Amino acid sequence: MALMITDECINCDVCEPECPNDAISPGEEIYVIDPNLCTECVGHFDEPQCQQVCPVDCIPLDPARPETQQQLLEKYRIITAA
Repeated sequence: MALMITDECINCDVCEPECPNDAISPGEEIYVIDPNLCTECVGHFDEPQCQQVCPVDCIPLDPARPETQQQLLEKYRIITAA
């Protein structure tokens, strides 16, 4: 699954630089995650880095975008052209 940022986001700016796929960007009111670029850090790290640094725990899995580990790894390969 891609991750999503909820309304609890306080715009603290710590998640954006942690994303290895540049999937996080400022939105109109809060940061947003591009689901086409989010791999939950599969291929880069063992755990999503944005979740690790978020001080308010506002980055859950997006239930509207279910993906298997294999699908996330394939997305990683496409994004990184590996």
